[in-house]
Amino acid sequence: MTVNILQFDNYIYSIKKSIGSTLFQTVWAEVDGEKKDILNNGQYSCAIFLSSILLWFGLIKDRHATTAGLLKDMEKSGWYKIDELKPGCILYWEFMFKNGENNDHIGFYIGGEKAISNERDVSTPIEHHYTYGVKGGKPVRKIEAIYWHPRLDNKYFH
Repeated sequence: MTVNILQFDNYIYSIKKSIGSTLFQTVWAEVDGEKKDILNNGQYSCAIFLSSILLWFGLIKDRHATTAGLLKDMEKSGWYKIDELKPGCILYWEFMFKNGENNDHIGFYIGGEKAISNERDVSTPIEHHYTYGVKGGKPVRKIEAIYWHPRLDNKYFH
């Protein structure tokens, strides 16, 4: 009997099954000598959500609490920018002022004009339109970059 794990299918399935998960809400750190949840109970969890899944599938080297750290690791790990959306790619959205702060954001594109990313207002990953919809003929949130890893081209990606 021959068994070949369909890594790409498992990658997409894991992303989709993460919706509503509280697993990515908290990262404890020592800040100025005090123990603190640096993700504020999921409000700042987009990078830890993505990096946890990418690390699990061997597509980056470490988990990250910031988008800047995650993007650096992605680029060092072979991710590169592409022009066209593909299921499994990473979306990096523009900075947006929300809840009194200017935030950048990152998530997974799953196809069918849908993305999954951590939603700060509910503190868990949600499925949403890949640009958060369109208003006045323009995306609600502009995509700054689309990233792809060459291993995702192989359904087994050994």
